[in-house]
Amino acid sequence: MALQLPLRSAETPARTARSVIATLLAASLVVKAAGFGWDFLGYYVASGTGHGTTAAGAALTTFGVGWCLGLAGAGALTDRLGQRTALIALMILSAVACFALALTTSLPALLAVSLLLGVTMEAHRPAVSAAINDTLHADAARTRAQGWLYFCSNVGIAICGAVGGYAAHHHGYQALFVINGIVCLAFAVVARRVLGPHRPAKAQTTVTYRQVFADAALRWMAVVAVFSMICAWGLVSVMPLLMNDDSLPATSYGVAMVCNTVGVLALTPVVMRLLVGDGDTIKFPLVPVLVTGAGILGVGITVAALQHTLAGYCLAALIIVPGEVCFSVAAGAYISTSVPTGATGRYQAVISSATALASLPPLGIALALEAGGRPLVAVILALCALTAVAACRPLGRALAAAQLHSKPTTTRELLEQP
Repeated sequence: MALQLPLRSAETPARTARSVIATLLAASLVVKAAGFGWDFLGYYVASGTGHGTTAAGAALTTFGVGWCLGLAGAGALTDRLGQRTALIALMILSAVACFALALTTSLPALLAVSLLLGVTMEAHRPAVSAAINDTLHADAARTRAQGWLYFCSNVGIAICGAVGGYAAHHHGYQALFVINGIVCLAFAVVARRVLGPHRPAKAQTTVTYRQVFADAALRWMAVVAVFSMICAWGLVSVMPLLMNDDSLPATSYGVAMVCNTVGVLALTPVVMRLLVGDGDTIKFPLVPVLVTGAGILGVGITVAALQHTLAGYCLAALIIVPGEVCFSVAAGAYISTSVPTGATGRYQAVISSATALASLPPLGIALALEAGGRPLVAVILALCALTAVAACRPLGRALAAAQLHSKPTTTRELLEQP
């Protein structure tokens, strides 16, 4: 489905605007498709270096801590110094982390590198999201572009698992991490070429994270994101632990990710057209879409927790797809309609950090797997999905209250209060 990208300003040539957004989306897809450092961190620690499943869970949890810290910094850096500076600096640091991972084998060093990898691996998201909001003016156009950003991430992650599983078997994990670092450096070059220098508006007020968190709707959106994405990220964090417990090789994980990739490619354009449409206004409120997405994600990952065969894991990977798309559309709608000028980086960082928190449970899942087996893991994941669904109700109330009692510029006015 072709992207429709109306311009924020008539002074910006249509071809230039479309090419900038398309290039950034393509680069985001490629950097996620080459994101072997995260996708295979668990396998590398558990089997590649022989430290075992519990150590792998600890490394993935450490990665998640770094992810949260890094996104907060990336959001502030984007809003203060601009998208180009943020992308260049953070992609270079990400490359350094990938190269360090390729040279590391001891557990203490692996935990330290996992932290650095987490700090930088997803740090491009706030800058790309800010570029989208700065270029497009219609809510539906922004939502489509933000949705395609999530789509690129999902497809990239799926490709990474599919390709990486076979490549790791034949060439080893270290080669994958080196490729990951090279692609990060390439993204830095792309950012320097396609993005202009930062030119802050003269009247722009600096927005702090304290002011951002004064938005009640954002707080509830973050809660929904955390528990929904525990289920979604389970595809690349929990599922490898489960498949490793079943003594299935990395190639089997690659097959499951191929199934997810096919599902994402086939369903995303259809579901996005159904939920957003081609006009300038969004077709459905974001809260019902979030509820649907969280429910589907919960079903998919719970099914995965109870599987022991490759066919079962492939089925779970397919079930998760519609939930991923629904969450992506709803999150994109929130970012495109509720962010004040000059704060997109921080808003996107908060939402992305919420999803990063969802990467913390692997250690707990590994311990639950040892303590109570698959049924306990399934119950934990199902409760996460139910929590996300329940949090949608106060989110809806907060959004309705803002629309009922505020002017169209309410969020911006709120953030500019002392």
